[in-house]
Amino acid sequence: MTDTVQTDPYDPVVFFDQLAAHGLVVPTAVLGTFGRGAKFEEVVNRFNDLVNKIAKDDGAELYAFPPVMDRKIMEKVHYLETFPHLCGSVHSFFGNGLEALRLAERAEKGEQWGDQLKQTEVVLNPAACYPVYPTLAGTVPAEGRLVTVLNWVFRHEPSLEPTRLQSFRMREFIRVGTPEQVVPWRDMWLQRGLDLLTSLGLPVASDVATDPFFGRGGVMRAASQKDQKLKFEVLVPVISADHHTAVCSFNYHQDHFGSTFGIYTPDGEVAHTACMGFGMERIAMALFKHHGFNPDLWPAAVRQQLWS
Repeated sequence: MTDTVQTDPYDPVVFFDQLAAHGLVVPTAVLGTFGRGAKFEEVVNRFNDLVNKIAKDDGAELYAFPPVMDRKIMEKVHYLETFPHLCGSVHSFFGNGLEALRLAERAEKGEQWGDQLKQTEVVLNPAACYPVYPTLAGTVPAEGRLVTVLNWVFRHEPSLEPTRLQSFRMREFIRVGTPEQVVPWRDMWLQRGLDLLTSLGLPVASDVATDPFFGRGGVMRAASQKDQKLKFEVLVPVISADHHTAVCSFNYHQDHFGSTFGIYTPDGEVAHTACMGFGMERIAMALFKHHGFNPDLWPAAVRQQLWS
């Protein structure tokens, strides 16, 4: 067993098989839901520690949320209008004993049983920053607010691509304040993110990006988002030589969340928000892709950054 990528360097299936062969991921029966081995988790944790070190003087407030959130948040931000194809709603059983037997019988026969469940008050987090905004309602201080989270995110995108997960972690920072506070902060983190990933030996590039909006209306939303340069991504070749993988993103929401959740600046204006996030699994996979499957053999400069 070797410690470098073999055969076609950009075959996603081969790459996943190699990750599994080295014990870095644990395959499951459902696409995009693999487990993570000890070395994979060590790399994720080391990278998270490095982000903490870089941002230690920023004054971010640390929040921690469960992988589910209030269903009303998803409704309030119009997620079902813009991304219905990605959402995950939590349903549970509310019936009586007879209905429970019917449910179990269907499951044992391999039949559909989802219609026996009803919607609960929670949904799976579709974005790491969403649970934060309702907590910021009211007037923020003159210097604004800065919050950081490490949240599990769900998006219904089953795929053979190992980088396209249905459940994954995002390390995010959320900035709230005036446009003059928020936009330079986003741009600062874009450069900081490029510098950080370059220092880890990754061939990165940044580009204007769009979210995967749904339907015909989504085409117009994406065009507007791109024209206004509201979203940037940092890209690394991981599963394709031509279509690089976004490993972190930088988003300016203007006053969308401020107006939705009643967040104001001291002068009474609706607050603007921005967020930036690292895709933890994608960054780990990018490191394995470019430095090999054994972190003990990675370049000294990369190990110094992550294990110092």
